[in-house]
Amino acid sequence: MANNPKRYIDPHIHMVSRTTDDYTAMAAAGIVAVIEPAFWVGQPRTELGTFKDYFSSIVGFERFRASQFGIKHYCTIGLNSKEANNEALAEEVMDLIPRFAGKEGVVAIGEIGFDEMTAAEEKYFRIQLDMAKELDLPVMIHTPHRNKKVGTSRSMDICIEHGLSPARVVIDHNNEETAKEVLDRGFWTAFTIYPKTKMGNKRMVDIARRYGSERIIADSSADWGISDALAVPKTANLMLEEGIPEATVNAICYGNAILAYGQSGQFNEKDWLDMVRPDLTQEFAGNSLLRGGGPENPDLSRLIV
Repeated sequence: MANNPKRYIDPHIHMVSRTTDDYTAMAAAGIVAVIEPAFWVGQPRTELGTFKDYFSSIVGFERFRASQFGIKHYCTIGLNSKEANNEALAEEVMDLIPRFAGKEGVVAIGEIGFDEMTAAEEKYFRIQLDMAKELDLPVMIHTPHRNKKVGTSRSMDICIEHGLSPARVVIDHNNEETAKEVLDRGFWTAFTIYPKTKMGNKRMVDIARRYGSERIIADSSADWGISDALAVPKTANLMLEEGIPEATVNAICYGNAILAYGQSGQFNEKDWLDMVRPDLTQEFAGNSLLRGGGPENPDLSRLIV
């Protein structure tokens, strides 16, 4: 595994809601690969077809769009906890998930877990854990924003009940209240770095100083809300400035994501190290990112990494 603290992975970022400027800035900051977890789109979906089209976009066009900036794009597939409460629709989505979970670039079932900790959320959480076992995929767990400690503990209990190895499960959105238990129980422990909520950059430095790097991952979870697509490289730079060892920073902001999601067989460092210079004339479904321009246009040179 390459030991380069200037090469980063953001293993939880919702790129369908981000702009080409984000991709440009991410590539310039050293982000070489991203994982896009299936999640909700800001308002509840009401038809199965909207899930099908959304899943198609994160295994298809978004993968292409990232490649145009020299970034390797992967995703996870699952029914998020917020929308699990629409049981009639959730039942239909359960039949849809296996059709997408086996596609190229899908590295886990997720993000799944709890939101309000309802019976319906637990029902579909358990069904999807069984799917992950059957498909031999890791799991990405979304921990609730409210009652986080209780929800996190319950999520781990359920994973164990279903026979999943903690080494195959990433528990995300941790904080100082949950970190020790998650680490002690052997799960991958991910932290979302948000500008104003969840974990701030300085708090992540303190986590690294207290716990080191074993099974610890930093991500941005950047989406359509107030969030930062550069949270991972910014946090890495701050950790280095604060005296955190380079090897620790490299593990938290790069290497551990490979170890966790590489268990899918779909997430390999060679994929992005061997990427060729983007060809901006390429098209997806008849469209290119050039929007009718040409690669010789100097205004487009910033797109080429």
